[in-house]
Amino acid sequence: MSTPRTWLSINPASLCSRNPSQPVNHLRPPSRFTFSGAKTNAAQRLTFTRHTITHLLISYMAESHSESNSDSCLVNPNYAEIIVVRHGETEWNLDGRIQGHLDVELNEAGRQQAAAVADRLSKEPNISAVYSSDLKRAFETAQIIATSCGGLEVSKEPDLRERNLGDLQGLVLREAAKVSTKAYQAFLSHTTDQEIPGGGESLDQLYERCTSSLERIGRKHKGERVVVVTHGGVIRTFYKRACPNGRAGGKVLNTSINIFHLSDGDEWTIKSWGDVSHLNRTGVLESGFGGDRTSG
Repeated sequence: MSTPRTWLSINPASLCSRNPSQPVNHLRPPSRFTFSGAKTNAAQRLTFTRHTITHLLISYMAESHSESNSDSCLVNPNYAEIIVVRHGETEWNLDGRIQGHLDVELNEAGRQQAAAVADRLSKEPNISAVYSSDLKRAFETAQIIATSCGGLEVSKEPDLRERNLGDLQGLVLREAAKVSTKAYQAFLSHTTDQEIPGGGESLDQLYERCTSSLERIGRKHKGERVVVVTHGGVIRTFYKRACPNGRAGGKVLNTSINIFHLSDGDEWTIKSWGDVSHLNRTGVLESGFGGDRTSG
């Protein structure tokens, strides 16, 4: 006569005193456990040593961890996850000089920042595309990120450019009020349709241009995770689109990570804002001008 089968239903959390967030290698079950099947008597009981239970738990937890990681790799098919990054620092950022549409390269600190954020994003699962403003400071940052994320090609999007600041472009901000008074006053105006003399954009024009661009990217990449590299004024506009009645999001630092979910029905939500933890080791955490109301 065959021995009756013994069925075990083991809840790892019930087998040891453990905080659920503790890693597997901290599991310490008691030295011996005894389990019995439904039809066994005392003589047929099965005894498990600590060694056996530990291996059971490690196997269970590893499988659960793998499944959890697998789930975290996926993006909900109802939205696009867009990781929006501000470009690295430029010499003009350092000098407090207004850039706008003028094409300024990264400086050495900016390249270090770009390398740091690229390393960080290389650990993000399933990045399917990288987009960038066509201005050098953003495009070079995006290229460094794309190389670290499996050699992706960077798609240029001119509509992701910084705001055109007209006659203010090329001026040091602290001198702008004297050099170009009308343009400076227009720049500080709270009137959203106020254009800046010299071909500059109004806040309304910037809003329409850059939010339409991100919405196009979102529709194209529903259910995917993509990276967009752009500028401080643009990112602050994205914040306003996602939180129209909220307070200003604060200064947008160079290479900060800001994660948006763009859903059906043009719904925008912010998953993460202003993350610069990757810069803690670079020594250039808060360097750079712009990223706030003076962004340009």
